[in-house]
Amino acid sequence: MNDGNATNSILLFIGAFLASLMGVAVFRHWSLRREFFDIPNERSSHSTPTPRGGGLVIVVVCLICYLLIGFVLGQSVSWGYLLGALMVASVSWLDDLFSLPFWSRLIVHLAAAGVLIYDVGFWSELFVPFVSLNVAFGKILGLILTVIWLVWFLNAYNFMDGIDGIAALQALVSGIAWAVLASVFHLESVFLLSGVLAASSAGFLIHNWQPARIFMGDVGSAFFGFTLAALPLLARSESRTEVPILPFAAVLFVWFFVLDTVFTFFRRVMSRKRVWEAHREHIYQKLIIEGEKHSAVTLTYGANSAFLSLLVLLAIIVSGIFPFLAFSSFIIQTFWITYLGIRKKR
Repeated sequence: MNDGNATNSILLFIGAFLASLMGVAVFRHWSLRREFFDIPNERSSHSTPTPRGGGLVIVVVCLICYLLIGFVLGQSVSWGYLLGALMVASVSWLDDLFSLPFWSRLIVHLAAAGVLIYDVGFWSELFVPFVSLNVAFGKILGLILTVIWLVWFLNAYNFMDGIDGIAALQALVSGIAWAVLASVFHLESVFLLSGVLAASSAGFLIHNWQPARIFMGDVGSAFFGFTLAALPLLARSESRTEVPILPFAAVLFVWFFVLDTVFTFFRRVMSRKRVWEAHREHIYQKLIIEGEKHSAVTLTYGANSAFLSLLVLLAIIVSGIFPFLAFSSFIIQTFWITYLGIRKKR
């Protein structure tokens, strides 16, 4: 990256941070005037009505910056991602306003995944590090699995946005990790989008830290989920050579959100509960019920994600002993978070 590109990148990231920081403040005042609140109920982790929908600012900031990346900075951009993100954000914003039925959101999510895949392709094989194994899916199964990944993860991310700061901090950590990885493989467009995602998340997090003055709503969490799920596909499309580690890194950068969601799903299945119904049984919600502060739980997830992401990046960039350390840390941290979910606190 030359000096001119570095300067443009820094200005873009600072602009995204400030636009998010100030835009959310303006949006919060609008929400207060319109009484656009998240009203606490039996499933809520907060106790007072709080302005919501601030994630709309993140969507606007990120997508405007993405257009600048393409039309001003001259980098490659994906119309499939742009259109898919707009579709996800639009239906999620309508859901924030009117509480749409799940099936209507699912149809749009599937369509958004289809648009993205039509533009950038899908995974037909998966590389498993540590054992250096390539698992071939074939085109049909690969297409199905890629759609499932996109649709499932954007909803999983939405499920995880239940306490102050947790979704914004995860997006901040993952955005930084993706920016570093993209820089290593010289993927300029993905580097810039990841940096914008991290910067806008940081601007929002200032308003969303405990006690949160505004919530991002489904419009923000679904957009984050779709973008983080799409990044390995965007990176694959931009790369001139095959980078088989991308989907594996994508999962590890958000591993504790994946773990919490999958663990909770199977626990509810084993308990013969209706998995599609709203609940308060995620690990992070259990910790809040046990008396932990929102900030403490959010930092637990954020710090674990940052540490694992760092080791994964070192394993990819430096190699040496770091693949072993990354694998060991992955196992230990997974058992630790799982233990927090099953323990019975006295």
